[in-house]
Amino acid sequence: MNPPAIAIDGPAASGKSTVAKLIAKELGYTFINTGAMYRAVTWYTLKQGVNPADTAAVVALLPGIPLAFGKDGAVSTVMCEGRVLTDELTETATNENVSAIAAIPEVRALLVEKQREYNLAEPVVMEGRDIGTVVFPNTPFKYFVTASEEVRAARRAAQGLTDSIAERDRKDSARACAPLTQAEDAQLVDTSDLSIEQVVAHIVADIRSRI
Repeated sequence: MNPPAIAIDGPAASGKSTVAKLIAKELGYTFINTGAMYRAVTWYTLKQGVNPADTAAVVALLPGIPLAFGKDGAVSTVMCEGRVLTDELTETATNENVSAIAAIPEVRALLVEKQREYNLAEPVVMEGRDIGTVVFPNTPFKYFVTASEEVRAARRAAQGLTDSIAERDRKDSARACAPLTQAEDAQLVDTSDLSIEQVVAHIVADIRSRI
């Protein structure tokens, strides 16, 4: 049996990445940002001059994609050609095209395999859009973190990002492969009127009560 896997799902700008990172720190687990993995594939695709809408061309890139998925301390990292990707993952072009890349079944299959590998030897807190439904469907620790569209749009703007929350939601929820959805057994956590500290304390208390 693998170590515990904490699944944190939710839409863009719901606060799930910050929440997941703090939960991991509180529990002493490793934080895995799956969104960074999809963004890295998107960035590399664009860097190669490939149109993210050209599914066949993207799939053809995958066998030779020079991305490595590792850790820096207790936080997951994505490397390309020996360097950790950081600002590249939030470039405007990456933001605008990541939903298209994430909708490709072959991309998801590759990255889900990489995501599960993290949990083979250690407990993880993993955030994304299909962690509780696809990556770890059998974990008892599933949380769907969300907030109102207005609150999420304001958070996105505060980060200096201008992509449309409504459009991201539409693309992520409508894709045929592993769409954004709340697992039936996931606990809904609305962060609209809660502080990050309150959200983290609630989820950590729930986890500790059941481990």
